[in-house]
Amino acid sequence: MSLKILVVGAGATGGYFGGQLVQASHNGLTDTEVTFLVRPKRADILKENGLRIESSEGSITLPVKAVQHTELRWEYDLVVLACKAYDLESAILSFYPAIGPNTLILPILNGLAHLDRLDAEFGVTRVLGGCCHLNGVLTPEGVIKLLSELHGITFGLRAGNAAHARAVLNQLQSAFEQTPVRVQHSETVLQGVWEKYAFLAAFAAMTCLMRSSVGDIMSTTDGKYLMLRLLAECEAAARHAGYPLRASVIEHNKKILTDKNSIMTSSMLRDLESGGRNEGEHIVNDMRQRVLASGSDATLLTLAWTHLQAREARLARERKEATKKSL
Repeated sequence: MSLKILVVGAGATGGYFGGQLVQASHNGLTDTEVTFLVRPKRADILKENGLRIESSEGSITLPVKAVQHTELRWEYDLVVLACKAYDLESAILSFYPAIGPNTLILPILNGLAHLDRLDAEFGVTRVLGGCCHLNGVLTPEGVIKLLSELHGITFGLRAGNAAHARAVLNQLQSAFEQTPVRVQHSETVLQGVWEKYAFLAAFAAMTCLMRSSVGDIMSTTDGKYLMLRLLAECEAAARHAGYPLRASVIEHNKKILTDKNSIMTSSMLRDLESGGRNEGEHIVNDMRQRVLASGSDATLLTLAWTHLQAREARLARERKEATKKSL
């Protein structure tokens, strides 16, 4: 029996993972049926040019099925939620008509705050655990461009999930195994979610605070010390939640985030510098609140969050002043 999937969003994340499933299906390797829920502008691009992905493995262009929320029906086994965290509320409204009696939801957003929101809206029986690792961007031309070899997805059951959820995830695992995606069907999925979140919060907070790459930060007198302090703040929240980071993960995080030759920057910094919206509230501030709730020090997360807030306040003031001048 085919697995019918609705992917909410066809940006870098949803487009890449959904696109790989589409290609496997086109090649006769799976019988998965993938539909993308997109906004009108993205729908026009997909209709005219197809879904385009560029990576070190080459370029692919795929004809895909894309719909808008007014076209949705109760026909999906699984909704893969791949929007930005700040678009969560509008995304919920858009895919609501697709939720049938047995439809499950797999969120692969950054952070953790979305789980509580989805549980409250749809019930924990439907909301699975998941996260992804992808370094990619959606270009102005609508092309998904991978910036590294990082392209993995992890998913698994959470306590209270519906009885049929395991079978659905088994099908999803089998489908992804026919693609280049590194897939992990985990029995301890929230451990993986927390480990990614701790890394991402420290990475995003420091690169945004310093407006620099990891290597540039490490070239300073105290950059390494501050990065390690930020990692420690995030590790405290994970311990308090009951998901202490494994020793191997801690060492890996330290190695990656103290590399003097690294040109890595967070997607949050790229959003910040382009003047776009960012996930600061959902990653930096949410982690800050979790650290404070644990009774631990959150000085650097607080500093980073204040920096992000000040930037938003400045932009709002400048917009207001520009509007007054135009009158």
